[in-house]
Amino acid sequence: MFTSMSLAQEIGLGVLVVAAVVWVLGLGHMLWDSRFHHPEPAAPQGLAFIPSQRGVESHPMERVELTEEEKRAFAGLVRSIPLS
Repeated sequence: MFTSMSLAQEIGLGVLVVAAVVWVLGLGHMLWDSRFHHPEPAAPQGLAFIPSQRGVESHPMERVELTEEEKRAFAGLVRSIPLS
């Protein structure tokens, strides 16, 4: 084909051209499909694997009793948060 290129270079160039054509065709197909096919979003379903709350009381393992000093420190921390 080209007199200044070896056979390996010509084969490599052919493979590169074929890969570029396939890539352009695939990209065009993907963009063409995305223009016309817009599936409607499904209605959100509740998460079935998260159990609902049983009531006001939490499980004893999920509770931490604070000392009076910790309660005062927490109240001071909450008061220091800017609410603007």
